[in-house]
Parts: sequence; structure tokens; C-alpha cells
Amino acid sequence: MTLSVAIAGAGIAGLAAAAFLARRGHRVEIFDKSPAPAPVGSGLILQPVGLTVLDQLGCLPAIMDHGARIDRLFGRVMPSNRIVLDVRYGAPGTGKHGIAVHRDTLFRALLASAEVQGVSITHDRTIAAAVNGKGGQWLEMVDGKRHGPFDLVLDCLGSRSVLSTGRGRELTYGALWASLDWPDSGFNGNTLEQRYEYASCMAGVLPIGQPAGRDTRQTAFFWSLKQDDYDLWYRSPLDQWKEAVLRVWPQAIAFVDQITAHDDLVMARYRHRTLGNPVSGRIVHMGDSFHATSPQLGQGANMALLDALAVDTALAAQPDLDTALGEYARMRALHVHLYQLISLVFTPFYQSDSRIVAALRDHLLSPVSRLAPVQWMLGGMVAGELGSPLGALRTRPLEMFRQAK
Repeated sequence: MTLSVAIAGAGIAGLAAAAFLARRGHRVEIFDKSPAPAPVGSGLILQPVGLTVLDQLGCLPAIMDHGARIDRLFGRVMPSNRIVLDVRYGAPGTGKHGIAVHRDTLFRALLASAEVQGVSITHDRTIAAAVNGKGGQWLEMVDGKRHGPFDLVLDCLGSRSVLSTGRGRELTYGALWASLDWPDSGFNGNTLEQRYEYASCMAGVLPIGQPAGRDTRQTAFFWSLKQDDYDLWYRSPLDQWKEAVLRVWPQAIAFVDQITAHDDLVMARYRHRTLGNPVSGRIVHMGDSFHATSPQLGQGANMALLDALAVDTALAAQPDLDTALGEYARMRALHVHLYQLISLVFTPFYQSDSRIVAALRDHLLSPVSRLAPVQWMLGGMVAGELGSPLGALRTRPLEMFRQAK
């Protein structure tokens, strides 16, 4: 069964799905609003499940060449210096780890994979709707033009997709992000490190390797900020913000000194929403258009990659299109809803105004998290393995992880 597939959005889910489906022989066309291929955002961690998907697409060498291996997530609350986050991947000897990259590194790898398969990308197209018309699905643009017909539309337009029902709710906190040079000393190049003041202030440092075209290693530096406070922050003196950061984390001066203007930082805004069913007729919702939340666990990109593999796996296994789409929804249900729930429950412990929640984190959750069984569970959670998403897709984990056991 050869399908004509329209993909709305050239993000992680869209590019990965395009590469998979074109490799199967389907006719694939991506429609994107940007005038040229471009990523959005700073850094992210690709977990073992995401790395397995990238390996199947042939993208893993580029990720390993330009990314930074992450073995540990570590955080302290100030001014007590109490450790409130300390999670490692898997048990010693398993070889499990994440790889942190600049989004541009991941974008370039996925774009190259899609282009090798002959995927067509139409730029400067802002989608207004998908309509069922003569011969199948049509994409209608804001200027009234239509493209089609298509047998299938993959909605990869993100958390504010016009093709997805249910707007969800805006989260109180977002984050300021900047990609900066990695310092010569003082920080571990294989650790995502954070500092907190209660749960309302959070600074983080994520090594992201050496993106293509850069002369030095980079880091993604981030700072929690209420979405409603962004305009006030932008109008306030930058030195005032720098003082607040250094009060929480004096060693962060190695990064703060590189920031000379408000525009050096980009505000990321988050919302939480989960579709009960990611299939609407012949429209399939993927990535943040299916499941959006705070990136506190760093799982968004990995879940998008799993969505892409699930669509490809379902279409290859089921000759009937409706049956295949139902199989896609089944494959992703447990993992998506489990991680959405985990994020909803745990995010307030690290991004909220509640002093009570912060105290529970510091004096209850932190000691419990050091117990061996809990450490094992947290390692699996960070690795993206809870709910056995690869098992649901009948996919074995990455070979290098299996060999290390």
C-alpha cells in the first residue's frame, strides 16, 4: 500500500516521520511555515529510547559526533546546598546514557535523513485547516490556497496546532534559554546540573557538545521565569536579573558574563495538554500536537521520535489504513499518558510558587529518591523506558546498550 502523505510541520516529529515513511516508498510532502529549514529552541537530551529511533534512521553518528554524553542529572537547593536531584541512567555497567545536543544538531541530522529519501519540503506555507474533499484530505493555507489530495495528514504543528482539538492550559512557568560557550573548568561535562531556590527559582546548565560550525563546546543555560513576568523582565535592567541568578548559583558567573543583552536569551513558553485519541479520521497527531507539557523531564523530543517510529511500524504491519491508525494510537497510549501524568505531578516540585511543595521535595522526596529501588525507577523514568515504549513498537533497544549489560 503506497500512500500520499502530507506532513504539517518540519519539526522533530515531522522530519523523522517523513524519513521513515519515504523509506517505505510512500509519497511524502512536508509543509512548513518557515521560509527556510530551521530549528527552534536551544538544547535537549536524547534519551536511550530516542537514540534507538535515531539509530534506525541512520542519524546516530552525527548525534554522537556533535553531542555530549550525559550520565547524571544533579541538583542542589540553595542556600542549604542540600542535594534534591541525583539520578543516573540504569545500573552501573549497563552503559546507558543520554546524549545532549543543540536542537540544530538534531534538526540537521533528521533533515539530511529526510532529504536522502527524497522528501519534498514546501516552505512559507501557514496551515489554517485540513479538510476532507474530493480524493482525500486537503491542506488549506491561510491565504486560501489548497494542497492535496492526500491519503493521510500527519499533524506535527506543535502544542498550538490548528489541526488539533483541545487547547490545554498554559503553564505558569516557562524558561529563558541561551546557548553559550562551555567554560574551561568548574562544571562536569557529562552532567545536567541545576540549582534551586524553593521551587520558584531554577537555574540549569546542560552541556550540548560542539554543534556544527562552532569552534568551541557549547552549553544550554536556562532560568525559570513565569510566562506573565517576561515583559517586566525584559524592561528591567539586565544586571538586576544577573544578580538574582548569582545569588542562587555564584559559579554560574561563567555563563552569566557571556550574556550582554536581553535578546541573548529566548523565552520558551509551555502548556499542558494530552489528546485522548491521537487519530482524527485521516489526521494523525504527533509530538506536541498530541502530548505537550513542561520539558522538566526532557522527554518531548524523545516522545516525538517514538511517535514517528510508531506511525511507520503501524502502517507497515497493517494493510488496512484505519486498522493501522488504530494500532498507532494503541502503541503510544500507555507511554504517553504515563509520562504526561509524571510531568504533571512532578513539575510543581521544581517550578511553582508553593513553599510547602518545595519543603516536601527537600525533606521527603529527596531522601526517598536515594533508596536503591527508587533510584532504579528514576533511572528508567529519565531514560524514557517506563511503559516499555520500544516493546510496544516491537523494537529492540540500541545495540550498544545491550552489549554493555
